[in-house]
Amino acid sequence: MSESPVTAPVCYRHPSKETYVRCTRCERPICPQCMNEASVGHQCPECVAAGRRSQRPVRTAFGGTAAGRGAVVTRTLIAINVLVMLISIASGGLGAVAGGGWGGLLGGTTPLTNELAIYGNPHLMAADPLQYYRLFTAMFVHFGLLHLLLNMYALWILGRDLERSLGPFRFVAIYLLAGLGGNVAAYYFSSPGVPTAGASTAVFGLMAAIFVILKRLNLSVAPILPVIVINVIFTLTIANISVPGHLGGLVVGALAATAVVYAPRERRNLVQGIGLGAILLVLIVLALARTAAGS
Repeated sequence: MSESPVTAPVCYRHPSKETYVRCTRCERPICPQCMNEASVGHQCPECVAAGRRSQRPVRTAFGGTAAGRGAVVTRTLIAINVLVMLISIASGGLGAVAGGGWGGLLGGTTPLTNELAIYGNPHLMAADPLQYYRLFTAMFVHFGLLHLLLNMYALWILGRDLERSLGPFRFVAIYLLAGLGGNVAAYYFSSPGVPTAGASTAVFGLMAAIFVILKRLNLSVAPILPVIVINVIFTLTIANISVPGHLGGLVVGALAATAVVYAPRERRNLVQGIGLGAILLVLIVLALARTAAGS
């Protein structure tokens, strides 16, 4: 009786390929196309995928994920602001680009800015509650290209580092709350007939957030403190700048960052959510109170 011929093992994923290499985890034969180098030997694609699922995602000190490294939110915010500027130019012509304040370097108002900016006029909100959208949209509107470029440059410089440290969700929460806080302050203290708009309310909040983070990590605040001081002086001394909007964004940005970076690790997500939600609720109540008091 003749013996059966000995056949070489074949890859479990590619039966036409002979191989003598086995996965170090499941011991199934794998061909060179399926090999993934491991600390010891090689692993098959399925074992590699299972290992990745079992690993906890790497997080920053404040709960952010690696998704923030690509600055996707920062890029998206800049794209939204640029798009709104293009629409504003289309609605108002070249007057939206330049010809306004600062010796003609700033643009003027357009039909779009009139519809999206903040006015310190509680009668407007009282007559049409839908007008509260301005508290949000005003942070995406700019008066001319120079106004846009200054704010987008600051957002690009500050936003990437903050998004990397906080992760995309915490970063955008602080950004939007600071912008909203600055707009609520502008709603309280701005002239009824003068529109207030711009991403600078949120940008001031980002500056404050960096200051809070540096303090939390016991690092020197020297990189950001002069920037804050110079911008505050600039705000208080240059005409046609929203003082309440900038200072309101600075304060709310600091509060929002505090809620994020000082949350205890054990219940970090819960505490951060409650803190940010409480700030949002206070801003809503303040806006409603302003309308009720002034109407």
